[in-house]
Amino acid sequence: MITGIKGTRFRRAAAVTLTTGAVLAAGAFGAAPAGAVATPTISAKGGYTMNNGTGATLYKKAADTKLSTGSTTKIMTAKVVLSQPNLNLDAKVTVSSAYSNYIVDSGYVSSAHLIVGDKVTVKQLLYGLMLPSGCDAAYALADKFGSGSTRAARVKSFIGKMNTTARSLGMTNTHFDSFDGVGHGANYSTPRDLTKLASSAMKNSTFKTVVKTVTTKQKVTTSSGGYRYYTWENTNKPLLTGYSGTIGVKTGSGPEAKYCLVFAATRNGKTIIGTVLASSSATVRTDDAKKLLNYSFAR
Repeated sequence: MITGIKGTRFRRAAAVTLTTGAVLAAGAFGAAPAGAVATPTISAKGGYTMNNGTGATLYKKAADTKLSTGSTTKIMTAKVVLSQPNLNLDAKVTVSSAYSNYIVDSGYVSSAHLIVGDKVTVKQLLYGLMLPSGCDAAYALADKFGSGSTRAARVKSFIGKMNTTARSLGMTNTHFDSFDGVGHGANYSTPRDLTKLASSAMKNSTFKTVVKTVTTKQKVTTSSGGYRYYTWENTNKPLLTGYSGTIGVKTGSGPEAKYCLVFAATRNGKTIIGTVLASSSATVRTDDAKKLLNYSFAR
């Protein structure tokens, strides 16, 4: 009788062991349960990421909420320039005093520190636009590629091209009223729309080369026929140098916009593009982007 009880206990223990082993094996070798990757918490008011290869949404927070974009607007500035027919990237633009005066008149906004009279190529202006986030470079490009007999008319025309391009990309919750993000009450977009824009812009090889550059030294011609060098550092440097696989794209900030970042990274052939808008600081927007990239690559 005693032997029978011991035998029963042994059989029950063996059954439990087998069951536990089966569960462990399933956990180790079977498919991970859906939703196993924890959704991150970010400081930004809005965020969005997508798989650039498939277009699939990977993360969203207030993805279609209209928010101020700050200098992430300059992605569209570059997109419009690079979409011009018969574009000559080596064409030279003479720096006008209007461009430098604009920096001061706008309250000392971000600048490429262009010097009046210097002759700077279109490609160099794109570096000045996207790395130090030069509003003077943005003005020069709008003046160059807008249409009209006056500077004001050309700028208005260029901003019109920005909005036309937004509509063509399906950016239904976006409107631009400036060429650089220094808005006038109607410059806004959404995390989803800016991600669409970045995805489109990254198809251009020049844009892609510019936005992944950490620092650059550009030789330009002076008004006297000599030369000087401009050295520019990317405002997105913390992400470009602090997250493996990062390939761009643009920061933004301002009293209304707070701290924004449109970002992209590639790992193992998978490219993630995303946006965070209205984060609480420059450091936190980078941390937000890293969280979303980690999450998106894990999915």
